[in-house]
Amino acid sequence: MDISNLTLLTDLYELTMMQGYFKTKTNERVIFDVFYRSNPEGAAYSITAGLAQVIEYIEGLHFEEKDIDYLRSTGLFQEDFLEYLRNFRFTGDIYAIPEGTVVFPKEPLLKIIAPIMEAQIVETAILNIINHQSLICTKAARVVYAAGGGVMEFGLRRAQGPDAGVYGARAAVIGGCVGTSNVLAGQMFDIPVKGTHAHSWVMSFKTELEAFRTYANMYPDNCLLLVDTYDTLKSGVPHAIQVFDELKAKGIKPKLYGIRLDSGDLAYLSKKARHMLDAAGYTDAVISASSDLDEYLIDSLHTQGAKITSWGVGTNLITSKDCPAFGGVYKLAAVADENGVFTPKIKVSENVEKVTNPGNKTVFRLYDKTTGKIKADLIALADEQFDPDKTLMIFDPLATWKKTWLEGGTYTIRELLVPIFINGECVYKSPSVMEIRDYCTSELDTLWDESRRLVNPQEVYVDLSQKLWNLKNELLDHIHSFKDNK
Repeated sequence: MDISNLTLLTDLYELTMMQGYFKTKTNERVIFDVFYRSNPEGAAYSITAGLAQVIEYIEGLHFEEKDIDYLRSTGLFQEDFLEYLRNFRFTGDIYAIPEGTVVFPKEPLLKIIAPIMEAQIVETAILNIINHQSLICTKAARVVYAAGGGVMEFGLRRAQGPDAGVYGARAAVIGGCVGTSNVLAGQMFDIPVKGTHAHSWVMSFKTELEAFRTYANMYPDNCLLLVDTYDTLKSGVPHAIQVFDELKAKGIKPKLYGIRLDSGDLAYLSKKARHMLDAAGYTDAVISASSDLDEYLIDSLHTQGAKITSWGVGTNLITSKDCPAFGGVYKLAAVADENGVFTPKIKVSENVEKVTNPGNKTVFRLYDKTTGKIKADLIALADEQFDPDKTLMIFDPLATWKKTWLEGGTYTIRELLVPIFINGECVYKSPSVMEIRDYCTSELDTLWDESRRLVNPQEVYVDLSQKLWNLKNELLDHIHSFKDNK
């Protein structure tokens, strides 16, 4: 879990390219963008997460003697380059969209402006951190939306390793989960830890009733009893009610109490259990459910009238099982000349979606002034400014005939990228995870309902400014004219 020095968490070609830059004495300043091309799981949005860990990584970036010794042992690196690495530090600038922000394809989540050797080596680790946490955070937001809240992250034992479990739990809480079963994540990030007991607890006692009674006596203020070890409706729920009666007779009123279902027909069992609990006078008892849940099953259970009030979601959340990769990329956008003037660069591909947006860019978010909902995002060049009191025309960058005029005074505008590092020094204070979670909740509220639905959501428009669109097409025309002349 220690990310104080992840310098060698990189792909080999980052280091071989660094040595190439070093040997050719090219260490000009460049601009790289981190962005992704499509939303996971067919969603209309994503949520960016992991910035705090990127900051920790950048601050700890240095080569220790053991790192240099290892690189020497590969036989790929020369001594003058290895000597250079001894004093290596990040001295550049990083701008980023804050964690917990709703984001969309193609817009820069991070912008790195640095000497090319520094900008190159950070690629792999930044993508590793941002891709994983953004994926899990987005998945969690969808699950929480389907559930209507009350989701606990229970996936540690199914996560792909300790780091994925810990940082996945962090991302899940940012996405809206009320807590996690992961104790280490709770300690590291000061987030709520929650849980009940396992079937093994019940099975270790002579009777189910004895198991429930013992647990309730130990944890009277947090008494959620797992009722499906033997027979949910004939044994588990009646025994839970008996234990609640005993607590009441002692004058104990638990702060949280109820049952958990982990198998069987959750819709049927929860409705029957709700009737039994209500009939016994426990109308405020929680009915929690687990058992391989995801947003689609939760939505279906709601449709069936399930009486579940709390959800424990594990495997499908912590692994984002139906979409296991986020797909963020790291692309060169500009290179500075000897005078420090940036020349825009563009990557061209036969696949239209892989053609990059060139130059030094920023992202503006346009909101409907009345509702506060997102109208569109506008990727623009960094030196552009827009006046919300003036009418603004935006257009689809591919289907350019699709135009929208936003009348002055009807919209507000916000620049999303903020400075994180300037000249190698961190100028940004990361909020706590719970503060990011609250911010993420407010961010999700800026989406229209049509864009949050689980199936066939309405796409949110991401447009290019006229100036950026012109630049992109000038570069494309130049490249094609060069090819034609050959």
